[in-house]
Amino acid sequence: MFRFLFFRLLQAIPTVVGVTFLSFLLIKLAPGDYLDQLKLNPQVSPQTIEMLKKQYGLDQPIILQYLKWLKSAILFDLGYSFQYHAPVADLIKERIGNTLLLTVSSAILSWFFAFFLGFVAGMKEGSLLDKLIRLFSYTFMSVPSFFLAFLLILLSAKTGILPVGGIKSPNYDNLSTVGKVVDILRHMALPVLTLTLISTAGLLRLVRSSVIEFLNSPVVVMLKAKGVSQWVLIKHAIKNVLNPFTTLIGFEIAGLLSGAALVEIVLDWPGLGSLMLNAVLSQDLYLVMGGLYIGTLMLIVGNLIADLLLAWIDPRVREREVRI
Repeated sequence: MFRFLFFRLLQAIPTVVGVTFLSFLLIKLAPGDYLDQLKLNPQVSPQTIEMLKKQYGLDQPIILQYLKWLKSAILFDLGYSFQYHAPVADLIKERIGNTLLLTVSSAILSWFFAFFLGFVAGMKEGSLLDKLIRLFSYTFMSVPSFFLAFLLILLSAKTGILPVGGIKSPNYDNLSTVGKVVDILRHMALPVLTLTLISTAGLLRLVRSSVIEFLNSPVVVMLKAKGVSQWVLIKHAIKNVLNPFTTLIGFEIAGLLSGAALVEIVLDWPGLGSLMLNAVLSQDLYLVMGGLYIGTLMLIVGNLIADLLLAWIDPRVREREVRI
């Protein structure tokens, strides 16, 4: 397992370099930057702008700028935000916990419900229950996450059941410990529900297809001919479904992070999504790069967890990877 983990981490290095370099290049090729916006301010002299460019190294070639940024990023020194006048690492540290709170919660819920619903639909293929589960899947796969978030906002505004926006209520500090937990959970409900519904809809189709494929395989026909009980078939079906389901977890993490960014913006959740949007709109170079860098690392860690789970479930995977 250690060798498998080593090779996976080794493969992550070119991924990080490739993603960050392309992102840096695209940002630099875009017309203008944050300092150009200062030219519109008559109180800022051209000499001050030139001084700032030299201070931040923006007058140097793009490759040299990127290499200096990458050297600092390896040590998690992500530079200084032009817009917020604060270290990028501190700004991300304030928001990353909120984003992880959404993504981890929705990931656990969506994977649980997707496996359960997909497995039931596969075992009951063609039944009314299977048709209802497929209807649920098709419906929420067709709805974009931001549009579903808008619908839930409208529903919440009409009913007043759940709060919209923010992570805490104004009277949060006056609540008891249990009250604080309940308050945060109530604020989490809408964004987590949005991400969970969208993610579950896609995942359960894979589980259902895997179960149906297994049940129609020659092995199952032989087991049924020998009079094997339904519980034995379910046990073997679970083992066969786990491999493709675990493989897809890595891709779903990417979808959750991108979906979380949109949901955070729509529902006014103070996470990395809204921070990155403001950074892009203001062309805050180092804040954008810092957010992309941390986001890439989160994706790599998520995919690594999926790979380790798959290698643990099926030892043939790690043996094949080590030989490669």
